[in-house]
Amino acid sequence: MIPIVYNLRSLAVRKTTTLATVLGIALVVFALSSVTMLAAGVRKALSHTGRADVALLLRKGSDSEVVSAIELQTVPLLLSGPEVARKPNGEPDGVAELVVILNVDRHDQQTVANVQVRGVGDDALHERPDLTIVAGRAARPGTDECLLGRALVDRFAGLRLGGQLELNEQRTLTVVGVMAARGAALESEVWADLHAVQAAFARTGYVSSVRVRLTAPGAFPAYQRALENDPRLGVSVQRETVYLEHQAEGSSGFITGLGGLLCFLLSLGAMLGALITMHAATSQRAREIGTLRALGFGRQSIVASFVLEAALLGALGGVVGTCASLALGWVHFSVVNAQSWNETVFSFEPTWQGALGSLIAAIAMGVLGGLLPALRAARLPLVHALRA
Repeated sequence: MIPIVYNLRSLAVRKTTTLATVLGIALVVFALSSVTMLAAGVRKALSHTGRADVALLLRKGSDSEVVSAIELQTVPLLLSGPEVARKPNGEPDGVAELVVILNVDRHDQQTVANVQVRGVGDDALHERPDLTIVAGRAARPGTDECLLGRALVDRFAGLRLGGQLELNEQRTLTVVGVMAARGAALESEVWADLHAVQAAFARTGYVSSVRVRLTAPGAFPAYQRALENDPRLGVSVQRETVYLEHQAEGSSGFITGLGGLLCFLLSLGAMLGALITMHAATSQRAREIGTLRALGFGRQSIVASFVLEAALLGALGGVVGTCASLALGWVHFSVVNAQSWNETVFSFEPTWQGALGSLIAAIAMGVLGGLLPALRAARLPLVHALRA
């Protein structure tokens, strides 16, 4: 086997071609890693707050809270099952919420976007312990005060601590606090009093969903059967984790598909660059190849050596591209949710699986680009190689 030192020295001597190939592969890896990070960020934001012991009730046939409508008078019946957990005061541990979409001017006042407004009850913060107030204070029940998700601060007109959000001409909310939810999609919402949102959007007597905490995750099947088999209720029951994963499918699938196509086209260019580099190296190193053959190294050793050199190029490009993509961890990106049509702010979420996959893809590109030149080098006649 030809020593690896020979390959390392070869890469160092041919600095220009080595650098060009490494940067080409690094560009592909950067794009691939960025796509996987963004898809991971979408999944984290939309499924991070889900709990297995929480059931989400929607109107039967609805695929999101925005298009769902449940009569408020049926909520006590929905919370009456033995599977429903109880609060310390003995009341059922469930909350009814109204979700609407509001068109809000962006910060530049030139375009508008959809912002999700959630009407919540008095126990909203208690129902979601992962949510914390990071600035200001909690909104007082029964008032026109609201909480603002951290991801929306200063992205839209009036959405800042102390700012105002107009629901309609007669009703304006005042932002009194900013909330955070560990990167979840709740950070892209505005929370206001349930009755205020109902009155502003003429939805009095209706809610979008009912969020119910069960006695245990295993109680869900019985609770689901009891409610979905009752024709009077007309509701569908899902685990909160399943619902949030379904909400993430459209956005993450679109990002992954579009990014995959882009990475495929870029990878063809990177492999072509590696092919040209290794082909040029083969032409310029005919005498070296002949000398190696004369020293007793066989064709298989030469093929393995050139493939190893190409793999090293790919690995270098993979490391550079992956490290560069990690800088995107501080970048936030807004995407319109394919299910609810509201604009949700996501971040690029680095994962070790994505980094490892990008590195493997880079090495594969290098190997595929160097395989044909390696075979060509091994087929060079010994006499012709020595005379080169």
